[in-house]
Amino acid sequence: MSRAILDAVTQRAAPAGTWFAVVAIVEAITWAGLLVGMYLKHVADATDLGVTVFGRLHGAAFLVYVVVAAVAAVRLRWRPGTIVLAMIAAVPPLATVPLEIWMRRTGRLVRRADAPAPEAVASLR
Repeated sequence: MSRAILDAVTQRAAPAGTWFAVVAIVEAITWAGLLVGMYLKHVADATDLGVTVFGRLHGAAFLVYVVVAAVAAVRLRWRPGTIVLAMIAAVPPLATVPLEIWMRRTGRLVRRADAPAPEAVASLR
């Protein structure tokens, strides 16, 4: 493992990175619940309660994920490709979990040392 990757893995995530990781996992959990609900409704023909409950929860989680990803992208100074990956990962079921793991391993949830603090950028305006 290269030294840069090892340093990124052992560093503590920035607050925006932590929020992103938590919301990415919640988004995946609600996706899983919605998938189970769709199975119960359409395949097992048992109940539509799972779709009703997890459909709403997932819709809310998806919207929160998009907002948190946008905030994290600004605060952590993600490159455009990382931003696109973060937004695309919200669409396929459970894709936010491997994305979060990859971002953690590559140091994208840690604020880069060369990035100015958000407060410093705000004071320049």
